[in-house]
Amino acid sequence: MKTNKPLILITNDDGISAPGLRALISVMAELGEIVVVAPDAPQSAMGHAITTNSTLYLNKISLEGDSFTEYSCSGTPVDCVKLAVNEILKRKPDLCVSGVNHGSNSSINVIYSGTMSAAVEAGIEGIPAIGFSLLDYDWNANFEPIKTFIKKIVLEVLENGLPQGVVLNVNFPKLEEKDIKGIRICRQAKAFWAEKFDKRKTPQGRDYYWLAGEFINQDKGEDTDEWALENNYISVVPVQFDLTAHHAIQNLNTRNWNE
Repeated sequence: MKTNKPLILITNDDGISAPGLRALISVMAELGEIVVVAPDAPQSAMGHAITTNSTLYLNKISLEGDSFTEYSCSGTPVDCVKLAVNEILKRKPDLCVSGVNHGSNSSINVIYSGTMSAAVEAGIEGIPAIGFSLLDYDWNANFEPIKTFIKKIVLEVLENGLPQGVVLNVNFPKLEEKDIKGIRICRQAKAFWAEKFDKRKTPQGRDYYWLAGEFINQDKGEDTDEWALENNYISVVPVQFDLTAHHAIQNLNTRNWNE
């Protein structure tokens, strides 16, 4: 049966059972025809990894009361998007949404994020895409306060599209809806992780390591995602997947590369 509703692909990196994914599904179900393809287990911090040296599996699943198609995938978030576009969907979706991630993907975190890499992969495929994250790492985080804003942002993108080669990185502060001041279009803050490793030994005497570290924000600008989140705004950063440093081309062309 034909429908005028937009076709929306939904994915994430926290896994098919994550409450953040369920929250996103509940909002998207009001707006269009939805198909869910998500990892069968958590895939956080996988970045843009794809599966090349092992097999991929898709399992069609049905949860009680579902009115949509849902698949779990043995691969990464990017694998989920690739399989959805090439094997599952009969046409290109009108939108891809990823999340809602349990935890921040602001600033430098976008580089490591499986949530955002899924959105970027959709963008590469020519699909308008948005990654959503909530600054709450608790598995039982409350996603109700942000649903109205998710709907607002998605409707804006469905109606007006996105600039070519751009996807959106949306981060929500952990607040009640009434305490969120609004939405701000931002740039990515200049920040980094100062990593350190907690070195331990197994009972057999073999060294092993746990990654730890401290997040350091060096950016004092008031137009950044970190500033927005610290001041109770939703941050929306337009992200491009063309990694060319265009500003450096002129400088590099002044050098004698061929001598």
